[in-house]
Amino acid sequence: MSGTLRPVTEIYLDRLARVRAAMDAQGVDALLVSVGHDLPYLTGYHAMPLERLTLLVVPRGGDAKLLIPRLEAPRVDEQPGVFDLVPWDETDDPVALAASLIPSAGEIAIGDQMWARFLVELLPHLPSASYRRAVDVVGPLRMAKDQAEIDALAAAGAAVDRIAAELQAGRIPLVGRTEAEVSADLSARIVAEGHQKVNFAIVAAGENAASPHHHAGGRVIRDDEIVLCDFGGTMDGYCSDITRCVFTGDVAAAAPDIAEAYEVLHEAQQAAVAAAVVGTPCEDVDRTARGIIADAGYGDYFVHRTGHGIGMEEHEDPYIVEGNGLALEAGHAFSIEPGIYVPGRWGMRLEDIVVAGADGPQPMNRADHALASLG
Repeated sequence: MSGTLRPVTEIYLDRLARVRAAMDAQGVDALLVSVGHDLPYLTGYHAMPLERLTLLVVPRGGDAKLLIPRLEAPRVDEQPGVFDLVPWDETDDPVALAASLIPSAGEIAIGDQMWARFLVELLPHLPSASYRRAVDVVGPLRMAKDQAEIDALAAAGAAVDRIAAELQAGRIPLVGRTEAEVSADLSARIVAEGHQKVNFAIVAAGENAASPHHHAGGRVIRDDEIVLCDFGGTMDGYCSDITRCVFTGDVAAAAPDIAEAYEVLHEAQQAAVAAAVVGTPCEDVDRTARGIIADAGYGDYFVHRTGHGIGMEEHEDPYIVEGNGLALEAGHAFSIEPGIYVPGRWGMRLEDIVVAGADGPQPMNRADHALASLG
């Protein structure tokens, strides 16, 4: 290979080298990744989820091959030395071609997002092979973000912080608008703040906020009720995700039960952020938030995990949940988002993205954590 490598190519070469080291350590002979985010993580190429097979074949020794429909080949930004492009034609059998690129029929790691139809068709070509999930190989690498990835998460977080500040200041109209109208407003602002894609914009008013993943609809937002807004997108390849709640009135006067519960929620969220230090098991961070909420009498109303990993995907490893004994490492990025949901009445959630750092937890969101009263 001649000439000077572009910095981005060096990133992919480094990632593939670390993947091969993990393959060697785990006895994996070939790694196969298709649609999903392992592919752009290793090559920079985002495959369309077509019925045509796209597949990166990474042997433990030898060159990586990117098998791709010929009509998609112009979309690939080739990375010298990272992979060889292998276009296939409409009359080819891409699965048979993929099997020919696998140097041995030993242990093969398959990406989670590879369509089952392609795996089922591959099995007869490699009858002596054994299979495992590629997440065992690539997952630990993707979990530990480098500084450039952390900087990207911080930039995306700062962008949605600015939107949250507008919401908390009352500069995004709520009362008299439908949830769907406010959701569309938030979505437009996400793009205006530099995101290339809106991933979601949950807006849930009053009793609808008791549904954690409520779909914004025709419900008109009224005075004197809580409004939960959970929104995020993808900016320069990395995701944002923030949740803030506001009250369309004087919460202390109109809804003291909501004000009391929110104080508990705020305490639980901040304590869980502080607990997210390197070396702490993920489940212990979950227990921190859950314990405070349960001790206050709201334990039955906290119905989901405390957090999820984030990076190129909105939800990825590590998950902050009971049963996950994985110890946090420097560079792990995840949400801290406890919630309290009282069916038929109201709900609330408070969410920041946090990176575990050598010097302690690093929040990617700085928007005010208080329940803003907009009355």
